[in-house]
Amino acid sequence: MSTKVQERRILGIDPGTTVMGFGVIEGKGRNVRLIDLGIVSMRKMTDPMEKLKHIFEETVRIIETYLPDEMAVEAPFYGKNVQSMLKLGRAQGVVMAAAMHKNIPICEYSPRKIKQSITGKGSASKEQVAAALPYSLGQKTPIEGKLDATDALAVALCHFFQNGNMVGGKSYSGWDAFVRQNPNRLG
Repeated sequence: MSTKVQERRILGIDPGTTVMGFGVIEGKGRNVRLIDLGIVSMRKMTDPMEKLKHIFEETVRIIETYLPDEMAVEAPFYGKNVQSMLKLGRAQGVVMAAAMHKNIPICEYSPRKIKQSITGKGSASKEQVAAALPYSLGQKTPIEGKLDATDALAVALCHFFQNGNMVGGKSYSGWDAFVRQNPNRLG
């Protein structure tokens, strides 16, 4: 009895309140191909709540355009600037809410896990990650795009390489699952 390998479309998101990157891949078995990547810019926006609304609406638009089966998101990292971390956390939460609104399963990965998955080195720079992406996709030409977009593509590829097993990431299939797995985030 043979098991048919299913094709999966994965949306990767690198959340941000100034620039949000996205990357879409399609994978079947060990083969993966790039569908698209890009950015959503909020550079000209000044109201933080308008930025969050824009992030939600654009994430829903991206989901409706590319119809992903799964979404992978880069988790905020713990840096020295607490305000930056809070802003990134809000952006990530809005992205996750948009995916849950559209019933898309979500997995989150740490920046170190993503870099390790793509370059073999958890401390790799954004430029090193971008340079390694063509090899991960089996391409000979560089991936054109801003670093926020290539970061998002790396998130999607990291998820693909984990083979959907959610190794090193957290998976949420809806609000109930998110609340159960994150009781400390309830206030």
